[in-house]
Amino acid sequence: MSNLIVRATSTRQPVGLADAFFDRDAQTLARDLLGKVIRHRVGDLWLSARIIETEAYYCEEKGSHASLGYTEKRKALFLDGGHIYMYYARGGDSLNFSAQGPGNAVLIKSAYPWVDEISGPASLAQMLLNNPDAQGRPRPTQKLCAGQTLLCKALGLKVPVWDAKRFDHEILLVEDTGPAPTHVIQTTRLGIPHGRDEHLMYRFVDAAYAQWCTRNPLRRGQVEGRDYFLL
Repeated sequence: MSNLIVRATSTRQPVGLADAFFDRDAQTLARDLLGKVIRHRVGDLWLSARIIETEAYYCEEKGSHASLGYTEKRKALFLDGGHIYMYYARGGDSLNFSAQGPGNAVLIKSAYPWVDEISGPASLAQMLLNNPDAQGRPRPTQKLCAGQTLLCKALGLKVPVWDAKRFDHEILLVEDTGPAPTHVIQTTRLGIPHGRDEHLMYRFVDAAYAQWCTRNPLRRGQVEGRDYFLL
């Protein structure tokens, strides 16, 4: 069945989370965002991905951008919960949401392509076109959003368009499609330089999707209770 047919027979429109949802502790928000679906409307298509990995950041800890102080570029981190903070990482775009308290935020680390009555096969096809591999070939669907910059590329999210903005529920939103993850893995964040609070376990992963996140916390050699906790 084509996406056009799916859309024609569906009367449901996505319903975004209220800004108040994001007004909570950064770790709580990071965990609660798992399983939620990011939707970005491009033309007639809703490009969608289910959040499977997040990282929490606090103003007072050294791994946070906010710890470097307020600047115009970082102002979204100091605004109310539910503001979008985007920046460039390794030449790609990265997506964050401000949380409760100035300087606190959650990085959306990776996601998994989401197909339903709103985001059908044509939406997934567009995401595959948005984010080919280094040889220009389609990526495996499971790896399409397996990293913070891959996610933004697949969804077509750009720093100049969305940084320091609120959600626009006609174009960009986060939706609770249910159900919540059955098990959540809590572990250390990735890419934190030595001496910048790299030991803090502020990364959260939907256990059912662990193999498709940025780096599998259940890989060989990892020990529960030492390297990660299963919540």
